[in-house]
Amino acid sequence: MRNTNSLEMTNANDPSLKTWVQVPKGSDFPIQNLPFGIFKNKRLSPRAGVAIGDKIVDLAVLQEEGFLSALHLPDAIFLGESLNDFIELGRPVTKKVRERVSELLREDNEELRDHQSRGKVMVNRKEAEMLMPVKVGDYTDFYSSMEHATNVGSMFRDPANALLPNWKHLPVGYHGRASSIIPSGVNIHRPKGQYKTPDMDAPQFGPSRKMDMELEMGFITCKPTKLGDSITTAEAEEHIFGFVLFNDWSARDLQAWEYVPLGPFLGKNFASSMSPWIVTLDALEPFRVAGPKQDTPVLPYLAFKGNKSFDIKLEAYLKPEGGKDNLICQSNFKYMYWNIAQQLAHHTVNGCNINVGDLYASGTISGPTEDSFGSLLELSWNGTKPLKLADGTKRSFMEDGDTITLKGYCEKDGVKIGFGEVTATLLPAK
Repeated sequence: MRNTNSLEMTNANDPSLKTWVQVPKGSDFPIQNLPFGIFKNKRLSPRAGVAIGDKIVDLAVLQEEGFLSALHLPDAIFLGESLNDFIELGRPVTKKVRERVSELLREDNEELRDHQSRGKVMVNRKEAEMLMPVKVGDYTDFYSSMEHATNVGSMFRDPANALLPNWKHLPVGYHGRASSIIPSGVNIHRPKGQYKTPDMDAPQFGPSRKMDMELEMGFITCKPTKLGDSITTAEAEEHIFGFVLFNDWSARDLQAWEYVPLGPFLGKNFASSMSPWIVTLDALEPFRVAGPKQDTPVLPYLAFKGNKSFDIKLEAYLKPEGGKDNLICQSNFKYMYWNIAQQLAHHTVNGCNINVGDLYASGTISGPTEDSFGSLLELSWNGTKPLKLADGTKRSFMEDGDTITLKGYCEKDGVKIGFGEVTATLLPAK
């Protein structure tokens, strides 16, 4: 009998699994993925679903029809505008739900495949509107890519001392704004604020002239702590439900003028976009890898054992208004210097309590090569090396009408585990 309380790789990740659902070749959502999200359509109120190919498994109907009865879940746990109540049941429970859905979708299982309620359970993704998957109460943004931090430090400070003295001793982060986190597909307006260039005698006010994207990932917590308690690196993953793609939009000119001495404010809090499907930590087990070597010894509370990084390929696209997508960046989550266990351990070491649905973003994920830099600030080197697009135009920073799309996926043993995408268009300032 399977140990359903184990947090290790499960049969749901078996690369040989096949499903009776038609899954297009190259889909982000094979049977080995089964990410969770919140959707609605013209006839259905907001509810939880699982993505499989071009379909969504309506978990509320699946529960109503008795397919999940052996799990003894709370009534109507899948009806509502967020996954918070469901993921608060804990990873052992959510893992069992994913395994049960996997079981029902396997090609040799007739239970749901031939059931009369199958038509009510399966929803077309193209007919669904994806909503924010969780209600985010608190949001923290880290600064955990050494390549990104080195690039920014080289650009604006001394290249020989690009990293600040604390950077290799702790995961640097700041608390962001939860109210302006939006789901993929919600467009944003160019923000306004103060900016001052070195040649200006005084700051000016107006629309940002250096609008940027940031290629990031985020994880979502599912197990709260009490004020005063801390989470160790060994315990951290018990608190993490899964991952999303994240674009932390940045107004670089506003940010540069305001960030000393207390850090980002209006240059960051106007909008952040996240993908609608949460890929579970369970689904990512086969893609664990060792992270970069941390050559500066860390304090004991940041020490960890095992592989805490993940091989997730990341891409950023820029599409000018009326034009085509241009691949502008290819990076990887495995480049992160500080891993998720260290981030959560550091976040709580002072007794800061965390809640279900909290979002923790990685910070810009840049790699070692110029084409892997995760922001326009780096890709254009602050405007000194503009990018040339397919239509012949150039970009140092975003223009009104530009659309940014981020994608991410893992590949191994013939299985692709994707995150879908997070996309938004920049509209003119109001």
